[in-house]
Amino acid sequence: MPEAFSFDVVSDFDRQELVNALDQTRREIQGRYDLKDTNTTLDLGPEAITIETDSEFTLEAVQSTLQMKAAKRQLSLKIFDFGKPESASGSRVRQEVKLKRGIPPEIAKQITKLIRDEFKKVQGSIQGEAVRVSSKSKDDLQQVMQRLRDGDWPVALQFTNYRP
Repeated sequence: MPEAFSFDVVSDFDRQELVNALDQTRREIQGRYDLKDTNTTLDLGPEAITIETDSEFTLEAVQSTLQMKAAKRQLSLKIFDFGKPESASGSRVRQEVKLKRGIPPEIAKQITKLIRDEFKKVQGSIQGEAVRVSSKSKDDLQQVMQRLRDGDWPVALQFTNYRP
C-alpha cells in the first residue's frame, strides 16, 4: 500500500478559454445595436485585460457581456479583478481588469488552517502559490476537496496533480 496520496490546490484558469470568451464578447459588441458604434476595444495582456469604450454605461454592458461569455466557457468570475474606471483621451473611459492567478499567502494560510482544524489525518503545506494536501487515505482527500469546494473563497480553486 502506498505511504501517501496527495493533490495540489491551485488557482488558475485556461488562457485559451479566456481568449475565446474575449473573441465572443467582441463579436457580440459588434452585433449589438446599443454597442456597435462605441469603438469599444478589449486588449488581453499577460496579466490584465484593458477595456476602452465611450461611456460608463457601455462599460457596464461590456463587463456583463464579458462575465456572461466567461461563465459559459466554464471560467470562474473570481479570476476578474475589475479596477476603477478612469478617463481616457477624447472623453472615453478605460478600465483595467486584472487576471487573478495563484493563491495569495493569506488565503493559503486559511486553507491549511482549515485542513489542520477539520481533518486530523490530512496535512496541508504551502508550496509557493499552491497548497499541497496529502494523506494516507483517498477518502480523506476526497472529503477535503468537497469541503474546499463548499467554502466561499475569494479565488477560484482547482485540484491538480492527484498522486496515488
